[in-house]
Amino acid sequence: MRKLPPLNGLRAFEAAARHLSFSRAAEELFVTPAAISHQIKGLEDFLGVTLFKRMPRAVILTEEAQTVLPSVTEAFDKLDQAAELLMDNKASGVLTVTSAPTFAAKWLLPNLDSFSALYPDISVRLDARLETVDFDREGVDVGVRLGGGKYPGMRSDCLFAETVVAVCHPKMMEGPNPLKEPSDLKYHTLLHVDWGKKMEDPLPDWNMWLKSAGVEDVDPTKGPVFTVEDMAIAAAARGSGIALASVYAVREDIAKGILVMPFARKMEASVSYWVVAPERTADNGKVKAFRDWILATAKETGLTSS
Repeated sequence: MRKLPPLNGLRAFEAAARHLSFSRAAEELFVTPAAISHQIKGLEDFLGVTLFKRMPRAVILTEEAQTVLPSVTEAFDKLDQAAELLMDNKASGVLTVTSAPTFAAKWLLPNLDSFSALYPDISVRLDARLETVDFDREGVDVGVRLGGGKYPGMRSDCLFAETVVAVCHPKMMEGPNPLKEPSDLKYHTLLHVDWGKKMEDPLPDWNMWLKSAGVEDVDPTKGPVFTVEDMAIAAAARGSGIALASVYAVREDIAKGILVMPFARKMEASVSYWVVAPERTADNGKVKAFRDWILATAKETGLTSS
């Protein structure tokens, strides 16, 4: 049996010692200064030592108090961490997920109902943006990033490789200049995506695609530029031109006949989609539930090679 001092007295002591003020400790703990004084007096009686020298307008720590304060503060920090861990280990509550807008719209949302069915007590808050977020500062639990997988302090699991294909409206397969060979692109508008940031490795663009196809008489820079991949895909579906798009993002539109692949050529990027979460919370209840689900779902939908 542990013979522990009164917890309220310890809390009052630790707060008053940090602030060197009974009044400020009372404000922090939502009690009166008189209550703080009473709790500390009870702690001193329990321990048989004096913790503060009471001055007319201030309090000063005694040598005994200065000796034990670091250990008391550390103990409360550990209690706080333990309580947070217990709460996080529950597969419930709000889960904030960050990803690029196109991934969120084209892959995550269509599959999210299955996650909600498995974990009805977890409410997903989806933060869709291109910018890399600060998980701790912005309260993000888990994310999907396109890159090389090296993220310091993060648990990174490969979701699937980035592969792009050329897509267009079916009408472009007909008419006076139908798309039959890659060289036919010179008669049509190329749609571009500007990712707005430099990555570890460049994403496939029309310059890379045309070189790999051996096409030299097509200007790889001409045509409208979009800052979101989903916008380029929408423009292609309207017949405004030909876009290079992620396979996962256009599979449904191709299956419905909204888009077609004029060429069989696929280009794999040197980057992949990664599920990332801070290492210290990656195995917490709701985060682990999402990580396990999204990795399994990517495999079930045929986007992973294993």
